[in-house]
Amino acid sequence: QVQLVESGGGLAQAGGSLRLSCATSGITFSTYTMAWLRQAPEKEREVVAAIPWFGGNTYYPDSVQGRFTMSRDNTKNTVYREMSSLKPEDTACYYCAARHLGGLATTPTAYNVWGMGTQVTVSS
Repeated sequence: QVQLVESGGGLAQAGGSLRLSCATSGITFSTYTMAWLRQAPEKEREVVAAIPWFGGNTYYPDSVQGRFTMSRDNTKNTVYREMSSLKPEDTACYYCAARHLGGLATTPTAYNVWGMGTQVTVSS
């Protein structure tokens, strides 16, 4: 059974930090490009970080560049997301997603395996 399980969300102060984790099972993790996406109320879901299965550069949009860092541990089948200098506009439900043998993709529909999401709320 394929599972992506996010953890680490919660409430943070503006300017603070949070670390999200996504533990996977049921997939050959090293062959999946992994991504973090978020969806805020009344907004479209967006990719906020992606790391390819074959190594190489990680993608970040301008909105999080320099504040968010994504990494993967192929020995633990887990991806991580360090978020710093948090802003109230980072408030959203954050999802972990995967695509098999695909390159970096910046559109949510490119990912076909999803977690249930974890809520991050940043107060000002």
